[in-house]
Amino acid sequence: MDFALSEEQQAIFDMARDFGAEHIAPHSEEWEEQGTIPKELWKQAAELGLGGIFVSEEYGGSGLSRLDGTLIFEALAMADPSVGSFLSIHNMCGGMIDKFGSDEAKAKFLPELCSMEKVWSYCLTEPGSGSDAAALRTRAAKGNEGIKLNGTKAFISGGGYSDCYLTMVRTGEDGPKGISTVVVEDGTPGLSFGGLERKMGWKAQPTAQVQFDDCLIPLENQIGEDGRGFSYAMSGLDGGRLNISAGALGAAQSALDKTLAYMGERKAFGKSLDQFQALQFRLAEMETALQSARIFLRQAAWKLDRGDRDATKFCAMAKLNVTDRAFEVANGCLQLHGGYGYLADYGIEKLVRDLRVHQILEGTNEIMRLIISRTMLAERS
Repeated sequence: MDFALSEEQQAIFDMARDFGAEHIAPHSEEWEEQGTIPKELWKQAAELGLGGIFVSEEYGGSGLSRLDGTLIFEALAMADPSVGSFLSIHNMCGGMIDKFGSDEAKAKFLPELCSMEKVWSYCLTEPGSGSDAAALRTRAAKGNEGIKLNGTKAFISGGGYSDCYLTMVRTGEDGPKGISTVVVEDGTPGLSFGGLERKMGWKAQPTAQVQFDDCLIPLENQIGEDGRGFSYAMSGLDGGRLNISAGALGAAQSALDKTLAYMGERKAFGKSLDQFQALQFRLAEMETALQSARIFLRQAAWKLDRGDRDATKFCAMAKLNVTDRAFEVANGCLQLHGGYGYLADYGIEKLVRDLRVHQILEGTNEIMRLIISRTMLAERS
């Protein structure tokens, strides 16, 4: 079993890391205060192929693997996990359209998605259906004039900011088999947005409810088949969980790197902090946690790329393990900074705030435990 990255993969990681260091990190604090990300950034990212990471080259994408994607999002999160994760959501939409959309839908939507002339959001969660996503109530009714939507989506990254919304809607019976997937473009009559949410972290990402009131979209804006939308959404979340995990990993690595530097400079009782054995042990534990999480994440991505039957279970295990370990490491880094870690100047408290939501979104870590255990019980028989 080869754990080494290929030269191409190392180049992909280095490219994303350098892009983040140059174009994201210097503006991270400013964008958090403003509560938004300049759209010019996305066009710069798209020039490097980061707009359609999982989209085939035929439509302007990079055609990269899920493992490649984890490298990109780990590297970007070293600059700012909030910004990198927003790009992850955009790419999750692209991957779903490339995999499940018709040739006509791909030709219509993917070129501008890949160039990031159009920024995309993913709309599954509703005010009354979070973890129980199959209970969503947003209704879509087909007619000769198009598809009419009514309902509300909640906690949408890019709500009111994005240009297109990949949306799961109910077209049939209750439960997962009555759900389909459609695209709602900004400016469509009947599309509106709630006020910006006030959040603990991910503050650079504008987040708002997305509302549909007799919102009429063209029939050709449906992606894939009737009643398959829930399976499309869950398939997209397998990759999304890897990306979110990679973002958590990169941010925690950044926190640990900052802490190593700080402990070599900060003195107490006549010597630098890195000379105290008890604190050295803390560093060793955090390094071990991140390295083991990284290996597990890449194994899960490898399984998803191969199409292994247990890939969904491994994506859930990776999301559970990596996001929990990453938050623990970032929080431990804040503790090692002492009072300075609580100040914004050192950049640690932001990472702790940002990483907390990685344990919640793309399926809470409680839902990850449910997926894992149910799969284990099914495999037993």
